[in-house]
Amino acid sequence: MMNTLKRINPRRPFTVTAQGLRRITLGVVGIAGADGGALADARHAAHLEQPKPRRTTLTPHHVLLVAAHTDRGALDEHARQTLAAAALIADAHTEVVLLAFGEFTGDAAALGADKLIELPIFDRRMYAPADELNALAACIAAYSPAHVFLPDNATGDGDLGRRYAAAVDASVATHIVEIDAGHVSTYIRANTAYARRALPEVVLLEPNAVDPKLPFVGAGERVAWRVDREADSAVAQPAIRDLGIDEIDAAQVALEEADFIVSAGNGVSDVPAFERLATTLGAAIGASRVAVDDGKFTRDKQIGATGKTVEASVYIAFGISGAVQHLQGIKDCRHVIAVNLDASAPIAKRANLTVIADAQETIAALNEAAAAARGARATSAALLQPGKLAEGVLA
Repeated sequence: MMNTLKRINPRRPFTVTAQGLRRITLGVVGIAGADGGALADARHAAHLEQPKPRRTTLTPHHVLLVAAHTDRGALDEHARQTLAAAALIADAHTEVVLLAFGEFTGDAAALGADKLIELPIFDRRMYAPADELNALAACIAAYSPAHVFLPDNATGDGDLGRRYAAAVDASVATHIVEIDAGHVSTYIRANTAYARRALPEVVLLEPNAVDPKLPFVGAGERVAWRVDREADSAVAQPAIRDLGIDEIDAAQVALEEADFIVSAGNGVSDVPAFERLATTLGAAIGASRVAVDDGKFTRDKQIGATGKTVEASVYIAFGISGAVQHLQGIKDCRHVIAVNLDASAPIAKRANLTVIADAQETIAALNEAAAAARGARATSAALLQPGKLAEGVLA
């Protein structure tokens, strides 16, 4: 007799989506604690091709605050999920305020924010935890949010949330893997059980607890906000001095940690020219399995399911067709650029930008452009030296 029982992992968390808490079970979407899921899916599908409505137009009585650092003017996937969490659990009389530490050039409304407070003075490369804590505390004092949400990461947000909770003795929940309007959950006992509680004042979310795709938009209003980093605060006194960042050769950075990677495939024949380009761009070097098997690169440069899995902000693939194993290795990269003669290559479907050109010719052209740019800068610097400016102008 065929076993028709569906096996599930009872410790797999639900993910909060526009349709409520959902869990995937053997390819079937499970719905937590409610019926009518098919109706919700149908209503959601009916709106996919239409302009998204505003989440709410009512007068706000409450606030949910989301704080996150930006990277190159945008929020990363983890931060977008955190913002979506606040937007999904907010009711019609609650507005969602995004406090962006760093420059933000994205569409706050599309991400679910009703108000945006941008603090471009806080660059992600700068370490100023006391100043950031004071800025967060000032924003919380001004808006009195019911809850504060931050991504629980290792790049500043998780640390900031913990510092704030400790400074003001706020209730806090960390490593949250499941959330809705009534509760949060986290793993305990070596990931064998859950701990649940009502929403605390500070919520630190783990990645992938929330679906960032929203069926609505926020108001997206930009709010002017001035931060005086020199002012004293009762929350945190500056006791940390930033010594800056030690620049290292990109070739010494592990591929798993590299933010900018150029990768070579079978279409790259002049390896020294490719390596010169990587040095010029300040990028780490990767390679496809075929290029490694051919002896062009060492095995530690291989990217893919049988090699390294990378999470670079920019990944440029020269002459790589994009086998499924390679695509698995770059699935978490933010921006993928493919240079390939074959417009129908699998990597073209994954790439954000595809350049239909010969990889070797493109590398040579980029090296020439870089050399010309260096020459132009050298000429400009020479003209600006004392005694050279007048000579250059007279000539």
